[in-house]
Amino acid sequence: MADVLRITSRIAIPLRELELTYVRSGGPGGQNVNKVASKAVLRFDLLRSPSIPEAARARALAKLSSRLTQDGELLLSSGIYRDQPRNREAVLKRLSQLLADALRPSKRRIPTQPSAKARARRLTEKKVRAHLKRQRRAAGEEDSGC
Repeated sequence: MADVLRITSRIAIPLRELELTYVRSGGPGGQNVNKVASKAVLRFDLLRSPSIPEAARARALAKLSSRLTQDGELLLSSGIYRDQPRNREAVLKRLSQLLADALRPSKRRIPTQPSAKARARRLTEKKVRAHLKRQRRAAGEEDSGC
């Protein structure tokens, strides 16, 4: 594996900025699960990382604010596989995808208006519906007079 984790075409994080630890994981594995630390836990200091440009960092901090610790660290874990190397790859892939999504600028919404034909159709449907309800009300008043 390379010494960097590629996030976008311009941004790559050196692996030395990531803190990977392994802990015991629940789930499948039988008795082996109690002996082997296969769950990968990744810590990335997003707030102080020199690898991410300032504008991109601000965008990522805003989008990932609910997932950050008070110190500005991003914590991810993966324990879906029974062995360390696959969990390590899974957690690195999740970090890469999460940061790539957070760094991508959101599309600006272009306000639109309904067409004249759509407005006319809506008003026509409203009139038909109101007429139908008026007819029901008139018929209902005659029947309820005991």
